[in-house]
Amino acid sequence: MSQDLLHTYRSSLRAKIFRKMAAAGLDSLLVTDLATIRWLTGFSGSNAKLLFAGDSTSVLFTDFRYQEQVRQETSGIATVILKDPLPVELASGLFRLGDRMALQADHVTWHEQQQLSEKMGNREFTPVSSFFDEFREIKDIEELDRMRRAVALSETVLEAVIGMIGPGVTEIDIAAEITYRHRKLGAEKDSFDPIVAGGIRGAMPHAKPTAVAFEPGALIVIDMGCIVDGYASDQTRTVAFGKVSEEQRTVYRIVQEAQQLGIDAAKAGMAARDLDAEVRNFIAAAGYGEAFGHGLGHGVGVEVHEAPRVGTASTGTLREGTLFTIEPGIYLPGRFGVRIEDMVALGPNGAEPLQRFTKELIEL
Repeated sequence: MSQDLLHTYRSSLRAKIFRKMAAAGLDSLLVTDLATIRWLTGFSGSNAKLLFAGDSTSVLFTDFRYQEQVRQETSGIATVILKDPLPVELASGLFRLGDRMALQADHVTWHEQQQLSEKMGNREFTPVSSFFDEFREIKDIEELDRMRRAVALSETVLEAVIGMIGPGVTEIDIAAEITYRHRKLGAEKDSFDPIVAGGIRGAMPHAKPTAVAFEPGALIVIDMGCIVDGYASDQTRTVAFGKVSEEQRTVYRIVQEAQQLGIDAAKAGMAARDLDAEVRNFIAAAGYGEAFGHGLGHGVGVEVHEAPRVGTASTGTLREGTLFTIEPGIYLPGRFGVRIEDMVALGPNGAEPLQRFTKELIEL
């Protein structure tokens, strides 16, 4: 997508936000979530606030450190380099805020809200949560392209680090290589701290890598992703180091089949919890229902975890154009764990996995 088209796309997004604000009776909206700000403006700095003002204008606030960066990364949006604290700037009378101003309830601290109240006087602050989810869930062609590039880059790294596993190699060795190689190949950073867990530690879904060396006969869970041009990837593969038991192979096959079932069953218009149930029931029928304790998946975009959520408590519907993970797992404490994860784009004909890396059991 050219910069002109990208500018048009972001302008259309901001127009949708104003329409939703009007429908909700909101005079203005202060966005404090950096991921959403980048999605709406392109600005990637670590200090930013975005104001949707009552006269249908958008204003991006940052500080002196980013005055050149904000010029390079944004277009078609007013920017202010703050000299005074943001509450002072907002109280200056330069911006049409109206009487009812919305704040992101899940991204504004009590202290920040108190500062705004002290400086801005008689104004009704309205908390909003998940205000942008319905827009962020639907991915356009450019967003999908960026995530496909993030996936391809991460799969190149995965292939390289799997080849490094051997006697004396530790979880930290592989995790460090993942981070280094992501950056070396052009990623901005990891999309989350890599999970590398061998043997009994594989039964911890979010295990932190340690200096423990891999032992023969272990299954190794590798969960990793990176950020490319502001968009994330997320993938998990489980590999075998040496000869594994028949039970380990059986559990691997159950997870592999469950993951493929999730891909095949996903359809636009179905309830997210129904997709979770389809896979969960399959694992339960195989005798491991209690060993699958997390949700089936989550959305991926400018953040590695975003809407939609796909789990037992999900209330939403899977819409065409959404992108989410399908990542069943079986975890047997004190023994081993298995997880397989792809990102899938939901289209009119079902779910298309973005990952191409084999899901057959790799034996090293």
